[in-house]
Amino acid sequence: MTMKDYRTIVVGTDGSALAEPTIGRAAWLAKHDDADLVIVCAYSKLSRRGEAKNTTTLGGDSRMGQVLGRTAAGLALTEAVQVAAQEGATVTGALLVNAEPSEALIEISLERNADLIVMGAVHDTSLAGRLLGSTAEEVTRKANCDVLIVRPEDGRTEFEVPEDAPVAR
Repeated sequence: MTMKDYRTIVVGTDGSALAEPTIGRAAWLAKHDDADLVIVCAYSKLSRRGEAKNTTTLGGDSRMGQVLGRTAAGLALTEAVQVAAQEGATVTGALLVNAEPSEALIEISLERNADLIVMGAVHDTSLAGRLLGSTAEEVTRKANCDVLIVRPEDGRTEFEVPEDAPVAR
């Protein structure tokens, strides 16, 4: 069996503590294979308050891995680009996408003809995770390319995802 080099790698970031090792792994691979690296940050314009009914109904946040607010997403994306640059990768795209994380990763990987999607994931044991599936599960089912899942080294199962500060009234 012969191994092929990756030409385009798409990596997702949510600004959590798991994002840095995920971006680092994707950047290392991109540098090693001389591949283009496209960083994607999915975000939601909806506030946590506006989604409270979904959270209560499903038993967990339906937007896991999705940054809340464009400003927070922009900061997460900037940090990801810095991590990739430190690894020596060529970042050819840094995209903010107002969508669910799995939809954003699949869409961008198709648009960019990606050979690999890299994403962080934890073992989700929540009721919502078991019923609806995780972002990683959705991406692996729908992707037309290889998918690399980066797990947290310390075994943690929850990470804080940034959100825009609420507007003071």
